Amino acid sequence: MSLVKLRSGFEWLLEVITMFLVVALTLVVLLGVTFRFSGNSLAWYDEVAAVMLAWVTYYGAALAALKRAHISVPGLVYSQPRAVRVALVVLGEAIIITFFVLLAIYGVFVIGVLSGSTLVSVPIPTAVAQSTIPIGAALYVIAELLNLPDILREAWDGRKPPSELDIVEELQ
Repeated sequence: MSLVKLRSGFEWLLEVITMFLVVALTLVVLLGVTFRFSGNSLAWYDEVAAVMLAWVTYYGAALAALKRAHISVPGLVYSQPRAVRVALVVLGEAIIITFFVLLAIYGVFVIGVLSGSTLVSVPIPTAVAQSTIPIGAALYVIAELLNLPDILREAWDGRKPPSELDIVEELQ
């Protein structure tokens, strides 16, 4: 399987998961608001909505990483000579990947510490709620690794990333 097909499939998967989570969160919030408005507040609404927001954030961040949509300063990097440009890109990617690998490792550790406990308002294991930390971090690392060949090629060639080119074209 080619890297392009793998990346495309991974992007589709992240989009589906993220859309599902956004729709589910929207339904939970609407349900909570409706019940609260009718005077019959749901005891579990706040806690479940907060957990779902964390899930949307982690999965959405991985999707944004895959689409290279996070805030960056490519103008600064791409204005440098090739050696500095490549070194900055490699250093930046190494920091990002290391951070998310550590986040995944410690996320698994946190799940182990919290094993046996449940959310306060519903009998859902805390491990399920907190599983988004290592899973989301691992998805982020996969997204970065799938983009790495293009990122390194652009740094070597001195080509600006597609996201920066779109902004420049729109401003003109």
